[in-house]
Amino acid sequence: MHGLKDRLVERALQEGFAKLGVCRPDAVPGTAARLRAWLEAGRHGQMGWMAEREGWRGNAAALWPEARSVVMLAEAYSPDSDPMAGLAEHDRGVVSVYAQGRDYHDLVKRRLKRLGRWLLDQSGGEIKVFVDTAPVMEKPLAQAAGLGWQGKHTNLLGRDLGNWVFLGAIFTTLDLEPDAAEVSHCGSCTACLDVCPTAAFPAPYQLDARRCISYLTIEHKGPVDPELRGLMGNRIYGCDDCLAVCPWNKFAVAAREIGYQPKVGLPALADLAGLDDAGFRARFAGSPIKRIGRDRFVRNVMYAIGNSAAGGLLPVAQRLTGDPDPAVADAARWAVLRLTVGKD
Repeated sequence: MHGLKDRLVERALQEGFAKLGVCRPDAVPGTAARLRAWLEAGRHGQMGWMAEREGWRGNAAALWPEARSVVMLAEAYSPDSDPMAGLAEHDRGVVSVYAQGRDYHDLVKRRLKRLGRWLLDQSGGEIKVFVDTAPVMEKPLAQAAGLGWQGKHTNLLGRDLGNWVFLGAIFTTLDLEPDAAEVSHCGSCTACLDVCPTAAFPAPYQLDARRCISYLTIEHKGPVDPELRGLMGNRIYGCDDCLAVCPWNKFAVAAREIGYQPKVGLPALADLAGLDDAGFRARFAGSPIKRIGRDRFVRNVMYAIGNSAAGGLLPVAQRLTGDPDPAVADAARWAVLRLTVGKD
């Protein structure tokens, strides 16, 4: 299978992936215990789906017992400009780099399927492809496959990749030669931990999602804890601070997929606040932003308006204090209070 693996690597690069590595499904035996401890500490917040399929998530070998190899792939989406620059434009909303273009789930899965079909044509066997939505612990598997390591911010980064990468997996019944696992090269650096606005890292290599702005703006339903609202700034979908400051990004691979080119930009908060459901769906068609729905998105916009110190946005917030969605109305009232008296 050695010759096949070499050709697979070459084909993956031709398809647009930045790197490929292989590991066994049982290559990360400590994952189940770490996942259990994280769940027992409640650090998953409202993400009940993390616990619902804990058995599969903690043990990739149980997900598909027939699989002999896991092919892990990294696809770059590195930004061309500083993703933190928009934080100073308080009347505009900052959207995470990964959500600036088309939905990566569709783009990566399409590429994975093409590569998987090529593998089947070459050697037979069976495959299953996964991109983020299945109970697969992609980051530990990617480290086991030698793509990089989970940094102190818990995201994957590599010496030849940086940390602006999407991950995809091909499980196969083929017995492919595994790669050597990577180890951490973070050293004494704590840049990602120090920059976090909400102190979401209890310790290096640990994340409490309940304080993470990405979780709060995307996964968390209902009102956000008032203690955290003022720390969110103008981040309305995700947060890239810990990724943006990583020194290893000087080796980041350039994005090759044109679909990741930014389309959302730095939208005006006043414009976003006026979106109804139809307007929201039309504006973010084909974007990962669409999945959180209008109400949660406009809730985030209201928090950003409350943090803006822009008195001109006061009428915008006032118009939504009676919004049908309770979380939006609550956020609007909070924004009005912040803009008028400067208190939570």
